[in-house]
Amino acid sequence: MSRVSKASKNIMFGYLGIIITGPFGLLLRTVFIRHLGDTLNGVNDLYTNILSVLTMAELGIGTALSYSLYAPVAHGRIEKVKAYMRLYKRAYLAIGCVVFLIGICVAPFLSYLVKMPDGGASISIRDLTVYYFIFLFNTVSTYFIAYKYSLVNAEQRNYIHSNIITITRIITIFVQIIVILFTKNFLVYLLSAAFIELAQKIFANYYLNRMYPYLKDKDCEKLTKEETQTLITKTKALVLMKVGDVMRLQASGIIISAFNNVKLWGFVGNYNIVINFVLSFVDILFNSVISSFGNLIATEPEKKQYLMFRIYRFFASWVYGFFAIGFLLLLTPFVNLWLGQERVLSTAVVTLIIADFYFKGDRVVLFNFKTAAGVFEPDRYLPLIQGIVNLAISLSLVNSMGLVGVFIGTVISGLLANFVRPVIIYRICFKMKATKFYLDWVKYILVTGGIFLICYWLNGLLLKELSILSFIISAIAVIIIFNGLFMLLFWKSEELKYLLALFKDKLRNK
Repeated sequence: MSRVSKASKNIMFGYLGIIITGPFGLLLRTVFIRHLGDTLNGVNDLYTNILSVLTMAELGIGTALSYSLYAPVAHGRIEKVKAYMRLYKRAYLAIGCVVFLIGICVAPFLSYLVKMPDGGASISIRDLTVYYFIFLFNTVSTYFIAYKYSLVNAEQRNYIHSNIITITRIITIFVQIIVILFTKNFLVYLLSAAFIELAQKIFANYYLNRMYPYLKDKDCEKLTKEETQTLITKTKALVLMKVGDVMRLQASGIIISAFNNVKLWGFVGNYNIVINFVLSFVDILFNSVISSFGNLIATEPEKKQYLMFRIYRFFASWVYGFFAIGFLLLLTPFVNLWLGQERVLSTAVVTLIIADFYFKGDRVVLFNFKTAAGVFEPDRYLPLIQGIVNLAISLSLVNSMGLVGVFIGTVISGLLANFVRPVIIYRICFKMKATKFYLDWVKYILVTGGIFLICYWLNGLLLKELSILSFIISAIAVIIIFNGLFMLLFWKSEELKYLLALFKDKLRNK
């Protein structure tokens, strides 16, 4: 099966899972807010955020090892695969223990991190602690099975992982909705999900052991000193990246909860769940090809790699530009229709959130390509610098500007990678200067901005009176206008011609 076919299969099953679980996830959140309230909704989102911070203890080992597996898997070197997987298993068992210990150390500070809204229902520290440890258990238990998925992904069979997650998610959502409706108890809600997820991990462990029986072999070759040192070097670089990413991406929720209130973070979470629903489609589209890029880089010349990078980047600009405009125009009206005007965020906050989303498009392309190429060391300090910049700006502005100040820090710190990483990728991977990258960046921004102005004018006419019908009509208009104009403006480009030819080829083969 070709790289394109494997990537297509991963994308198809990933999309199927999102289409099935996404709407039910929105239904679950609706039921949650109606019956358990905005404060517990904020607590739920905050704890998810805190545990995302704790997973920085992974220290990038997973990414480094996945890169190390591409070549052995591509060439069928089973003994080498076994050697890497044995190391991976030991590392992740240690990581699970580290996360658990750090999690225990965080628990005494929950009262400082969870600020209750004025005039709202308060939650006791005892209850907050019990809820937190259920979240911690779910996170820690993941490490005892997660390492086996790296082999599945290196074989470009990501769909196996996504299918298991999809089935688990469907069962969990239905059980939790029933629990909320009949018990209205947050503790039972958390315990039901923890039980189902634990059962999933036990099943996944059994299933993957059947798929790869050689992983149970006790005898396997040892990694060479050079291979071990390469892995250690890349892991050290990824440690800094992981810590920096956590400081930039996960700090916002903690800052908002601690300095404003946890209920407000729940309001941000209402927007994020819609953005993340769309991002789950986009992420599958772009992340499903990482393993294919790893195989490409291991087997193809630089000229072919550069062509695929340009196409990948063009497609990202198209997709992220389209959804950014859609979010700017339609996200707040959607939240208004879904949850009510009282849960709507200001235009300034939403604009900053979507700006960071748009610029993330290039960052995803750059990060995924350099991950597949194993280029970890040159920019190892960049995420740490980004994290420090984000914390400095957010903490200095949160008291005076509130949410706006926090997200200004998020956008500015994110842009650092947009300027620095292209230089590194082009110099190391393509042996050229990054001038063309920046010129294309300006071109894509100007095109997206121009189309936004047209859509903004039309949206003002269509959404004068907000209703479900006017919202649907406006959404259809944005879809047609953006994609039509984008294709018209880039009709003669090599990148669009390649994508259209690929699409026609897929249609002929069906």
